[in-house]
Amino acid sequence: MGADGEAVRVRRAAPEDLPQVVGLVIEHAAYEQAAPPPADLAARLEALLFGTATPRLRCFVAVLPGEEIVGYASCAPEVSTWDGEEYLHLDCLFLRDGRRGLGAGRSLMDAVVGHARELGLRQVQWQTPAWNARAIRFYDRLGAPAREKRRFTLTVD
Repeated sequence: MGADGEAVRVRRAAPEDLPQVVGLVIEHAAYEQAAPPPADLAARLEALLFGTATPRLRCFVAVLPGEEIVGYASCAPEVSTWDGEEYLHLDCLFLRDGRRGLGAGRSLMDAVVGHARELGLRQVQWQTPAWNARAIRFYDRLGAPAREKRRFTLTVD
């Protein structure tokens, strides 16, 4: 529930939401101690989210009464060679600090799972930071920043 007792609402992002979504992406990168997003992120996201009749990338936003966007989830279909099928990759799920515990995270996940169903996909997969010493050594040798991940799979009924 929002500050005035109204439920958080989740919907697909619209072009006019881009400034707030970009702000959340910047907060998300800082939260994960990652490099800041590129300066032209708004233009890039506009092209990916709204540049075609059937964009591959989807973004859902969690909105409080008064249209304050407090979180987002972005996702796109991907293919697993090992499974020999497509799945929906949840690229980002982020809620603004101080706006957690309102049910927005669950609502965003429900929207992502619903999108997977719309696409006829049986799984949603995502990663979160984790430790993997061998991978870190490999990426360090390549000169890439090491951010180990754990992959999760959610079966979609």
